[in-house]
Amino acid sequence: MSDIANEFARPARIDTIGDEDHLIAIEADETERAALARRFDLVTVDRLTAEVHVRRVGQIVHAHGIVRAGVVQSCVATGEPLPVTVSAPLLLRFVPEAEMAAQEEMELEADDCDTIGYDGAAVDLGEAAAETLYLALDPFPRAPDADQTLKAAGVVDAEDVGPFAALKSLRDKLGK
Repeated sequence: MSDIANEFARPARIDTIGDEDHLIAIEADETERAALARRFDLVTVDRLTAEVHVRRVGQIVHAHGIVRAGVVQSCVATGEPLPVTVSAPLLLRFVPEAEMAAQEEMELEADDCDTIGYDGAAVDLGEAAAETLYLALDPFPRAPDADQTLKAAGVVDAEDVGPFAALKSLRDKLGK
């Protein structure tokens, strides 16, 4: 996973994970949600839960489930708070770091899961859920009225400058 301090640690010990799916439900508390909001530059993280099925094959842990969250992002254009509901699939494979280093790089298919290295006796399902949430968020959230607000503030649209601005103006005059 990442080198960032883990605000939502939920280690699952390898020796407790068997070869059949086992459900682990996790939920971030208020302090953890506030720390994740700071880390991900969100207004708030109001809710973060995950239901993860884990099973082990040798030292490889397969995890699949769902991450659910309620967050508030800021519009990139206006700063307006935007409530967002996330329901994102989690599909991961945890592999010992030593084994990952020994593997050659391989091409992944669209249906393949991400592979994450782990070092030690546990995999961190909390960090996996946090990163899944972050990847599910719109990196450039915009309020529905962002274009009108920008135009009122005097910000010009990219189409209104440059070599094609005259053609756009002509098109607009011709009503096409």
